[in-house]
Amino acid sequence: MALFLTENDVKQVLTATMALEAVESAHRDLALGQAQDTPRARTRLPQTVLHILQGALPAQGVLGYKAYTSNRSGNRFLVHLFDAATGSLLAVIEADYMGMIRTGAASGVAARWLARPNAKVAGVFGAGWQAEGHVRAICAALPLAQVKVFSRRSDRLAAFCQRLSEQIGVAVVPAASAEETVRGSDLVGTVTTAAQPLFDADWLEPGAHVNAAGSNALIRQELSEATLRRASLIAVDAVPTALAEAGDLLPLLEKGRLHSRQLVELGDVIVGRHAGRTSTEQITVFESQGMAIQDLAVGLRVLAAARERGLGVELPLK
Repeated sequence: MALFLTENDVKQVLTATMALEAVESAHRDLALGQAQDTPRARTRLPQTVLHILQGALPAQGVLGYKAYTSNRSGNRFLVHLFDAATGSLLAVIEADYMGMIRTGAASGVAARWLARPNAKVAGVFGAGWQAEGHVRAICAALPLAQVKVFSRRSDRLAAFCQRLSEQIGVAVVPAASAEETVRGSDLVGTVTTAAQPLFDADWLEPGAHVNAAGSNALIRQELSEATLRRASLIAVDAVPTALAEAGDLLPLLEKGRLHSRQLVELGDVIVGRHAGRTSTEQITVFESQGMAIQDLAVGLRVLAAARERGLGVELPLK
């Protein structure tokens, strides 16, 4: 029978390493023509918005969707998994924590494939819920020695850094300014709701990789046009999703200063269809919007681990 897994169940089994493997597998399947993904659809009411992402990973035996509502009172996430062969329900998973780890994992996979392998220092903008997943993922993906974190919410920055330092065993330290966050960093991550660029393009070191994870609407922008112009490679989850949601890219696309054919899907780098980084001096960018197949791949592994440990509640559904 199908299982219902709570947030607590997910937290007991999901790791950053598991999520990295899952998300990478989803992008590989997409590049090989073994996946389907439908860009996010939204139904808007004055007080509440319903968001739905759907897709399929037939090579992994699953299809399904993530549905979530956003409201002033908070967000509520559920992932539904179905058997690709029979259509039967496999699981319903509470997915706030899982989504946070999955979102971070996309940046972690991008860093693994696009950052310099010897990257040691990262700078991250944001100290909120999603930033935690980002820090966990990049530390699992690369042998980082230090992560500098900058946030407008300085009141919670010290606690954020101390907690993650203790939990992941990497020095996570507060940065005093945006410039300090970027200068000297091999990897830069942006995980915010900013409406204006977060840093000056000139601050980026030669060879830096940038993960931009917060700009998922036209009203949001984390990277300047100058930053994107410095990039030798701009990678995305999937081109259709980026063309629909990437707030950093849309203004340039509309002005003709960037063309969709210049965007490289992350899966094409993973399978070797595109070279990715070709020199240590290149600046590379990954624009992360999020995809259903990432949720499905992570959810499938969470379900398997939960069954092994006897977690979850059986649902009277087939």
